[in-house]
Amino acid sequence: MQQVYVVADNIVGPLGSTTRENFDQVLSGNSGIAQHHHAGYAAAPFYGAMIAPGLLDQWVAGDNAEGYTRFEKLLTASVKAALQQTDITLTDARTGFIVSTTKGNIELLEQQPEGAEPPVTDMQLYTTAKKIAGHFGAVNEPLVISSACISGLVAILTGKRLIASGRYDHVVVTGADVLTRFVLSGFQSFQAVSAVPCKPFDANRTGVTLGEGAATVILSKEKGAALFSLGAGAISNDANHISGPSRTGEELAAVMQLAVSGSGLTTADIGFVSAHGTATLYNDEMEAKALHHAGLADVPVNSLKGYYGHTLGAAGLIEAIISMQAMKAGVVLPTKGFEIPGVSMPVNVHNTLVQKTSRHFLKTVSGFGGCNAAMVFNLNS
Repeated sequence: MQQVYVVADNIVGPLGSTTRENFDQVLSGNSGIAQHHHAGYAAAPFYGAMIAPGLLDQWVAGDNAEGYTRFEKLLTASVKAALQQTDITLTDARTGFIVSTTKGNIELLEQQPEGAEPPVTDMQLYTTAKKIAGHFGAVNEPLVISSACISGLVAILTGKRLIASGRYDHVVVTGADVLTRFVLSGFQSFQAVSAVPCKPFDANRTGVTLGEGAATVILSKEKGAALFSLGAGAISNDANHISGPSRTGEELAAVMQLAVSGSGLTTADIGFVSAHGTATLYNDEMEAKALHHAGLADVPVNSLKGYYGHTLGAAGLIEAIISMQAMKAGVVLPTKGFEIPGVSMPVNVHNTLVQKTSRHFLKTVSGFGGCNAAMVFNLNS
């Protein structure tokens, strides 16, 4: 099987516009979550991880992004920053392009005058993907991955499979979502938004905190100086409920086991698990059960939602990149907001930094519709 390497990466979000800036902020315990008073989003104050006004325009200054939406600017800034780290270009026929998102340009719906027809074409995810592909002179048609909150990780797995199959030599994988009134009100309608910053796996957790951001990884069959490579990954669906996860965790456990065994590893080889950890009552309980079923209950586990909020289609990418940096630094990052264990089957969660040398970690994600995914990431020797 063709080995696939991560040769470049980038994160653009509330904690910075580079992977280095983001990791340093997380390592220092800083969070992008803050309370916002914005009537354009909600009638009452809410907590969210949002990019400060004006920053995004600074990051795309000089990039011919005039008239781009916030979503399109996020993608542009992140892809550009990642491409600048390599000689890989989207103008090469052997380079593929994947965009992951859940809501894309949904913000356009909110900007229309009362009674106006919605800009259907501009809101289509593929329209945006083609626009960004064109911005970078891509010669191949882009792919769009929109599979609820597992989208970012599935996009990485898809890129790996395209290279392993021989279709491409390199794949640029990017993902983004923006925090909008539509997104916030949607989660509020489920009574799933926490009135305080989220508390993953904690006994007093009351729901998600939403966030926004973009991230990009560039995958290649050529190792070069790459520090990280991709192990196996897998996808499942528990078919339990349109918004509620499995009550047993068996389906998520199955993809965890497939990812580990498919990578030629055992659970003893996994240094830590970067969990989805949304801080909703049912998600964290399901993940804890899955960790037990998969034989990973004693392995250190964390959630990064306390730093970034839930960034939807970008979550798998952002959290995988931060976790790769943690593996490189020999640490397991604390779960911000966690204080008191709050799941029925205990898992190894910490709220302090843990020094631990790891060669492999497991990233897991779950989403609406019962979808689950897991993937192993390796530190190259």
